[in-house]
Amino acid sequence: MRERLLEYFADVPIVAAAKSEKELERCLESACPVVFMLFGDICNVAELVKKIKAAGKIAVVHLDLVDGLAPKDVSVDFIVSHTEADGIISTKSNLIRYAKQKGLLTIQRYFLLDSRVLENIEKSSSSADFLEVLPGVMPKIIRQLAATTGKPIIAGGMIRDKEDVLSALSAGAVAISSTNNKVWFME
Repeated sequence: MRERLLEYFADVPIVAAAKSEKELERCLESACPVVFMLFGDICNVAELVKKIKAAGKIAVVHLDLVDGLAPKDVSVDFIVSHTEADGIISTKSNLIRYAKQKGLLTIQRYFLLDSRVLENIEKSSSSADFLEVLPGVMPKIIRQLAATTGKPIIAGGMIRDKEDVLSALSAGAVAISSTNNKVWFME
């Protein structure tokens, strides 16, 4: 799945990230092959993922943002057994490791708040397939992480226009993720 995603990103390096059902409907109209689902609850997550899959897109659920799921292995088991999700996003290393064992695509999200976080990312041996860093508008940091972690970097957060996209990609990100629908439809 990791290699397939890298191939998609080579053609369309923009991930549509949805925070609501209305945004999800708009995502599905875009050319973005990957959708990050940043909302939902245990009652509707399967149906929402089904919509993404029906549109022919890769569905990645942000496990930490699904209401009713706890940061425990059983939440990964729930996603595997009750949805058609291709992968998960989480800030929790234990969930990333377990999801990888279960055969899901894994994306570990990091919030770049200070230099300590940056050092921890560089020292960690995350088992994630991809690292997502927020905010994604720091080309020097993206370049540094791409060089030191050996992991494909997805830049997210604060991506607002073509200049932000090109800056992140030229710094070494393999893709950007954005909730800004203007970015999803950019040419």
